[in-house]
Amino acid sequence: MGERRFTVAGEMQLVAFKVGKESFGVDVKKVEGVISLVDITRMPRSPSFVEGIINLRGQIIAVVDLASRLGIEGSGRGSKTRIVVVESEDVKIGLIVDSPEVIAINPEDIEPTPQIAVGEVESSFIKGVVKMDDKLLILLDVDRVLSEEERADVSDFEHEEKGTGGI
Repeated sequence: MGERRFTVAGEMQLVAFKVGKESFGVDVKKVEGVISLVDITRMPRSPSFVEGIINLRGQIIAVVDLASRLGIEGSGRGSKTRIVVVESEDVKIGLIVDSPEVIAINPEDIEPTPQIAVGEVESSFIKGVVKMDDKLLILLDVDRVLSEEERADVSDFEHEEKGTGGI
């Protein structure tokens, strides 16, 4: 399935969204899709920031409460809350966010990650920061949202769910 992206030379597309009071962006190439908030099935023994799993077109996907994972205060769930499905290394995960939209930036506007945390967000999750008018947009490194071990655990959810055959 070929993807077409119409961008101006030198332009980069991001899916921008809010988590609490902070604005984030993820490279659109890492995003599989954006869906409405659906019922999430809790999984026993999962990390506290993993809300549970969803079935998306026959595929089991772990859903992460991004505010909880990043250690920032969320704004609660509302009519603009969505699940952004991203590819983190070889695992698809859903991120609970608010008000996602596709925006275009100039890659030259990306500043390196400050040595200290940006706002309340731990710097290991950050690829860089984009100055946009009067605010900062934090570029999220989706490959670091889950550690290798956590990615393996999330991958196990898919196998466990398929293996149950329905109870």
